[in-house]
Amino acid sequence: MNYETWSPVYREILDDFGYDESGDEAARDALADLTRPFDCNRLDAAGKRVAIAGAGPSLADDLDRARRADAVFAASTAADTLREAGIAVDCMVTDLDKNPETARDLTDEGTPVAAHAHGDNVPAVREWVPRFDAEWVLATTQSEPVAHVRNFGGFTDGDRAAFLADHLGAAELVFVGWDFDDPDVTPEKARKLRWAERLLRWLEVRRGEAFAVLDGRRAELDVSGFPR
Repeated sequence: MNYETWSPVYREILDDFGYDESGDEAARDALADLTRPFDCNRLDAAGKRVAIAGAGPSLADDLDRARRADAVFAASTAADTLREAGIAVDCMVTDLDKNPETARDLTDEGTPVAAHAHGDNVPAVREWVPRFDAEWVLATTQSEPVAHVRNFGGFTDGDRAAFLADHLGAAELVFVGWDFDDPDVTPEKARKLRWAERLLRWLEVRRGEAFAVLDGRRAELDVSGFPR
């Protein structure tokens, strides 16, 4: 995924939520000032079956599938659930909104963390990123990438993890802990999950791969206007 391909979809997201692109850019620049280049070769997913772990309530029942994967990319608090079950996390993807302490601990242990900056989380970026081991921080943005801050595509922590694994050459993506219809989330989060569905549908079309997590849902996910 390059920014030219991602940009039209990103602008549709901005319009849908009423977000200000300048806020994302300011957050990106703040993150750039606090981080340094990350060598993605240290995050090896090439040819692997990668579990993309969402933080939904079904994750507790999906642990065996995560355990059988070659690598595990965890979104936000999914990292805590997996670690408590003795399952190693190969990368945590987070915008620092729930468990930044876990992200700090993972970097201290030498596990990569894809730390994401957007218009709503600049205070968290400034508070927490300096506490991480900078060697293990992969800085990401949803706006135009600059310097060493990368944009692999994706909007929520979970679908960004999937786009990252795709960029790194994963042979297969397996989705665990994904609950698109979770009744306990806020209305805004429900809208974000709807976008996550559409973005995963776009990704499976681009990969030529059918994600089981979208079975029974594809007919409602129109991505005909998204770049190929």
